[in-house]
Amino acid sequence: MKAVVVYESLFGNTHAVAEAVAEGLREGADVEVIPVKDSSPAIVEGADLLVVGGPTHVHGMSSKLTRKGALDDATKKGKTVPDVEGPALREWIDGIGSVATTRAAAFDTRLPPPKIIAGSAAKGIARRLRRHGFQVVGQESFVVEHSEGPPAEGELERAREWGRALVESY
Repeated sequence: MKAVVVYESLFGNTHAVAEAVAEGLREGADVEVIPVKDSSPAIVEGADLLVVGGPTHVHGMSSKLTRKGALDDATKKGKTVPDVEGPALREWIDGIGSVATTRAAAFDTRLPPPKIIAGSAAKGIARRLRRHGFQVVGQESFVVEHSEGPPAEGELERAREWGRALVESY
């Protein structure tokens, strides 16, 4: 089985979760982990499972506007500057075309409040993947302590377990 994990990560939290998911997937799959800025729609070809993740911004997927807001906020406050180069996930997903034979899973990173308050990028990721013909077999959120991280205690292990479960369900 071949799995590809594509992620968008502005402060490194979603990247850490993507790597943990990949560790779990590796128990039964060959896995490639690619930041969205370095990926192309062609990487989906030949994948048995596509796992896509990104940070939750303003209750959903990041956009050009929310990425600019994160950059402006961090710059003003002298904090870690987020990586906002390359396309956002929503543009990348919209560019992949229809791939009806591939299974997919979606995840996000979000702040600690309940999903009803913080929102979930995974929900939007899954919806867009379905629109492109993917069979979505999993959707999960992982909590980060604050926007610059780190992932909350136990979340990376939970991400590894989720990756294992995705492989086992194949």
